[in-house]
Amino acid sequence: MKPQRNHIDLATLTCVLMLMVLSLGVVYSASSTRAFEKTGSSEDLMVKHAMKVLMSFAAMFVFMNIDYKKYKKVTKPVLLGSVVLLLLTLALGGEVNGATRWLRFGGLGLQPSEFAKYALIFHLCGLISEKKERVKDFSTGFIPMMIWIGLVTVLVLLQPNFSNGSMIFAISLIMVFVGRAKLTHVGLTFATLLPVLIGYMLSAPYRMKRIMAYIGFGDETGAKLNYQLWQGIIGFGNGGIFGVGMGESKQRDYFLPESFGDFVFSIVGEEYGLIGTLFMLSLFLIIMLRGMKIAKHAQDDFGRYLAIGITASVTLYALINAGVTLGILPTTGSPMPFVSYGGSSMLFSAMAVGVLLNISSQTDLHPRFSLPVFGKKHQPAPAPAVGQVY
Repeated sequence: MKPQRNHIDLATLTCVLMLMVLSLGVVYSASSTRAFEKTGSSEDLMVKHAMKVLMSFAAMFVFMNIDYKKYKKVTKPVLLGSVVLLLLTLALGGEVNGATRWLRFGGLGLQPSEFAKYALIFHLCGLISEKKERVKDFSTGFIPMMIWIGLVTVLVLLQPNFSNGSMIFAISLIMVFVGRAKLTHVGLTFATLLPVLIGYMLSAPYRMKRIMAYIGFGDETGAKLNYQLWQGIIGFGNGGIFGVGMGESKQRDYFLPESFGDFVFSIVGEEYGLIGTLFMLSLFLIIMLRGMKIAKHAQDDFGRYLAIGITASVTLYALINAGVTLGILPTTGSPMPFVSYGGSSMLFSAMAVGVLLNISSQTDLHPRFSLPVFGKKHQPAPAPAVGQVY
């Protein structure tokens, strides 16, 4: 039988669309000078970004209309496919700044780690909803999930991509913990693997120097590696409360390299000020609150954990990106979801939000109303028991 469909959560949809639209103006402002110097057209990078926004917008609406329960049967083969893509990336991917993170298909590029991140989240949600209380069993519940988490994390770290690999690992542990795994198992795993991650982080001299510079004990080379961070902070200072105005950023032209990428939040702070940055962060806060409410009212365990995983991924990446650009956290390569220039992050995040919206449409949060009969007032249409709080 076709599932009963109610209205989607319009607050979540509105916030995501506002972030996408806002990104058009911010990316154009941040990239116009570089695009003109590189191609002779100040609109070149903005046009490419706009095409990616349209593709992501369309993908979100497609996934919004697919019953999320259908994904449960295919999470394992999809995750295996993402592992194959990660292996192909290591073998055939193009190298950029010393890292092999992209697969190129003609003029198109794909970052498989973004696909693998959500493939892993979906599969973990499927395993947790299927195993239920057996998740607490170390050998039959916990270990199988950790094998998948470790496999994807290691392949991403080998690119090397420490920021994305560590984020995937952290989000996966959150999912396992939310899935009722024993705290002792999660704590033991974290305590065992944390030194490995720290050792990997410090194995590359440039990462070590960047961290030392961040805590104030670096040499001149480390300071140069943190140059982008300091310029981003200066951008926030220039913006003050109300900002210098759209298109008036000075950091984007002369001081802040790749300002339309991972440090685009700094341009928001400079051009739109404290008010603009708080507005953007409030959109992510609404997404988080609505996502948790959707999870609370989800129809089944799979939908509940899926809503938590998608919401955690989007909002945690936004929080980390904001923390980095504000100088609270060491510099990483995490993008601002739906805002930073780039296709893979926006496309897969939009698909995931589409799934989240489909979950919301199968709850009782926004019931459809029947047509009036014989002058009676509109009444909610009778629906099966969906959206119960378990």
